[in-house]
Amino acid sequence: MTTSSSEPDPAARHGRTGRFAARAWQAVRPLDPARSIKGKLGLLVTIAVAIATGLMVIAIRSETQVRVILVFSMIASLLFMQILAHTLTAPLREMTAAARAMAGGDYSRRVKAPSRDEIGELAATFNQMAADLEAADRHRRELVANVSHELRTPIAALQAVLENMVDGVVPPDSATLGAALEQTERLGRLVTHLLDLSKLDDGVVPLDARQFEVAPFLAGVLRGLTVDGATAGGAWSRRGDVRLSLDVQPQGLTAVADPERLHQVVANLVDNACKHSPADGLVTVRARAGEGQQALLLEVEDQGPGIPAQDRTRVFDRFSRSGSATAAGPGSDGGTGLGLAIARWAVDLHGGRIAVADGTQGCLIQVVLPGGALSLPQPR
Repeated sequence: MTTSSSEPDPAARHGRTGRFAARAWQAVRPLDPARSIKGKLGLLVTIAVAIATGLMVIAIRSETQVRVILVFSMIASLLFMQILAHTLTAPLREMTAAARAMAGGDYSRRVKAPSRDEIGELAATFNQMAADLEAADRHRRELVANVSHELRTPIAALQAVLENMVDGVVPPDSATLGAALEQTERLGRLVTHLLDLSKLDDGVVPLDARQFEVAPFLAGVLRGLTVDGATAGGAWSRRGDVRLSLDVQPQGLTAVADPERLHQVVANLVDNACKHSPADGLVTVRARAGEGQQALLLEVEDQGPGIPAQDRTRVFDRFSRSGSATAAGPGSDGGTGLGLAIARWAVDLHGGRIAVADGTQGCLIQVVLPGGALSLPQPR
């Protein structure tokens, strides 16, 4: 026997009933405007007493048995309080379910709490915590993937060089051993950068700010880079065609900063500039007095292709590289994608700022350190 098409579908009727019940349940939230749980509980007690009193008055005026009215008033008060209490504790149950999901690795759960009381504030804090944990978990996954990728490249290159020497394909001459040394140094730089970033994430890096003279400090940084070959990605492949220039004005300029952290900033910026400089290029490091007391303005400028405008903020992210190629071609810099990220971290630690600025040619990166009116001992 077929059902007439005019008869309503039971499933559709059930769906409409469910939607109506859900809208009705959402509408029964008269306590949301209250800003205190104690106020809500007091309001519940007041409403329950009012219901009981009203029913007693009706019983007296209608000559109904008091016992009957008393039973009905208790039932009505309990039902009313149960409905409102269920609505009041709904965010707590949602938070419990979300916490269990987060314990299983699902950080996408959020809690809906339109109330403005302590539970609403707790729900908002819980959602913020869930968002932070989701971002941290995503960052951890990306970091593991990026580190694995960065480690795989030099290890594979080093393995290929060693296998060729063992198989007798290439002789163990200075060029072959130099290529192996270059990959080993690249691994060492990557491990050093990762250790610096782990200290950053753990917040265990102190800031030892003190007054120092800028010109001798920067000259020592550049002299060390030239000697140990850090500006070329390794002592074996050090570029000798890039000239370094230091310009400090006025003479005797002093500033307040952590020399060790500032050394990281200058070294990474100069190293990056040298990698992207053309043949016989010039990398200029300038230092000027900042706007505040003992403040410092640093500039590192090269003559390379520069950084595209769309990449100027992204280049300071971890494992990020600009679209510009090095003098030896795309992908030949041997970098880790962490140097500029560490430079930004060190500058942020000082409360300063670092950015790519518009220069006359190549890439110009500006670093501003605020200094400070600190009572520091004069440098010896």
